[in-house]
Amino acid sequence: MKRIFCPKCDNQMAFDETRFPQGKVLAFVCPQCGHQFKIRLGRKVVRTKDGELEEVKEADFSKGYISVIENSFGYKQELPLVEGDNVIGRRNKDTDGVDVPIITSDPSMGRKHCVIQVKADTEGKYIYSLRDFPSLTGTFLFNTLLGKNERVNIETGAIVTIGATTFILHTADE
Repeated sequence: MKRIFCPKCDNQMAFDETRFPQGKVLAFVCPQCGHQFKIRLGRKVVRTKDGELEEVKEADFSKGYISVIENSFGYKQELPLVEGDNVIGRRNKDTDGVDVPIITSDPSMGRKHCVIQVKADTEGKYIYSLRDFPSLTGTFLFNTLLGKNERVNIETGAIVTIGATTFILHTADE
C-alpha cells in the first residue's frame, strides 16, 4: 500500500500501487476537503512552488535511522537521520523545523518533541545522543523519563517513547 497526502489539507490516503503500471497518472479526490489532484507512479521529478522541476532524492540511511513501531495512531515507518541535530515530532503541514516528521494522529506527541544529535568522533564513528525538546508529555528512554535538560548517549536498539509512539534507533554501524 502506498500512502499519499492531499496537497491542500494534508489528509492521508492509501491505495494499492501494484495494481497500476509505472508512469501511470492517477487522479484522486480528497474525502476530507474535496480537492482533486493527480500523481504519477514511479515519478522521480516534482514541480516546486516556483514551477521548476526538481529531482526527488532517495533517503540516505548511512548516518542511522529510526524505526517507528506501528500502533493505532500510525503505521510502521523508517526515517533517516542526518549528522547534527535531528528534531523529531508529529508531521503537520505547517510545522517548520522538524527534521524527522513522524506521520501519526497521536495527540500526545508534540510537533517538536525530542532531538537526536548525530556527531562523528575523532575516529569517524558516530555518537548518538537524545534529549527532550522540551515537550508536554516528556521523552522516555527504555521507560525512564528524561530530565528537563538531560542529554543521554544512546546506542543501537535504544527504545524511545514520545507520547504514545515508540521508535527504535538503528545506528550507522549496525
